[in-house]
Amino acid sequence: MLSLITTLTFLLVIATVVPLSRCSHWLLRAFDFPRLQFIIYGLTLLISQLIFMQPPSTLFFVCFTLTIFSMAWQLWWVLPYTRFWHKEVESSKESCEKNQLTILNFNVLMTNRDANALIALVKLHNPDVLVTLETDIWWENALSTLKDEMPYTINCPLDNLYGMHVFSKFPLEEQETKYLVEQDIPSMHASITLKNGVKVRAHFLHPAPPSPTENERSSERDAELIMVAESIAKTDQPVIVSGDLNDVAWSSTTRLFRKISGLLDPRIGRGMFNTFHTSYIFARWPLDHIFHSQHFSLTKIKRLPSIGSDHFPLLTTLSYNPNKKQKGITAEPEDIKRTKDITQAESVSHHNVPEPGE
Repeated sequence: MLSLITTLTFLLVIATVVPLSRCSHWLLRAFDFPRLQFIIYGLTLLISQLIFMQPPSTLFFVCFTLTIFSMAWQLWWVLPYTRFWHKEVESSKESCEKNQLTILNFNVLMTNRDANALIALVKLHNPDVLVTLETDIWWENALSTLKDEMPYTINCPLDNLYGMHVFSKFPLEEQETKYLVEQDIPSMHASITLKNGVKVRAHFLHPAPPSPTENERSSERDAELIMVAESIAKTDQPVIVSGDLNDVAWSSTTRLFRKISGLLDPRIGRGMFNTFHTSYIFARWPLDHIFHSQHFSLTKIKRLPSIGSDHFPLLTTLSYNPNKKQKGITAEPEDIKRTKDITQAESVSHHNVPEPGE
């Protein structure tokens, strides 16, 4: 038993240290995801160490200390996505609908054919903008009835799991569908005009994940996120970024995206809002995201019930209420260097990102 507990302790240490590497191979980047699970694993280890390792032996002290430090490091990443942290985005006191923007973001799972469930969800929650991911031509046809109430659309049906559609009640101007890094992975960009006349710069993303079945490395995903972040950093416009980023909210890449772009994360201080996977309660992560500029406060954010996909829908209502007191995290010189390394590795530039409204 002592050997088993010792081995499990050092495995936790390895799982904690591995994400510190800048290597983009999927096998290493996978350790960014289960930080909460590693904390639970560590807690179980602590209890086992107290029961079976007969403190205060040297072996107990080493294993116990390593486990505590590993848990503390993992907790540092995920604690902001709990109610124990201060809110990065203020709760809105605005009740005027003309200042509000409600976005429903949903990865439908291309092989899922229950379009009626999504249509019913849209009618129930009445979002201003619906962003769908993994939508092919079948989904485009099935959701066509939404155009009666959401007449402004951007369509990019694909059968490779990376099709995208945007349906909006509000005008979508200067809309562009771009393939920023990979030839078969689109992103959408537009200017959304709110009821109050304010134009909001919007980017809808769904980069491919690092995995054994897709990209071997995270470099393509990381480059797309960072080039969009660099483009956003230059503007004073109201901005939103939404989509399935195939990365957890607490990863170093998503954190770098927030630093470079200056955008805020409304989940901080409120919860993780894990949207994937619907079938595995102990293996869920926040893969579907919404970030926004300081021009918005938060009216509500809610993970909706499962409707047939492997992702839960995410519903967010923002209120236009410019507030310079809201601040995110800022970039350090080493972050700027890492940003350049990421974009240079894929030979991409933020100059290729559309800037609607500029």
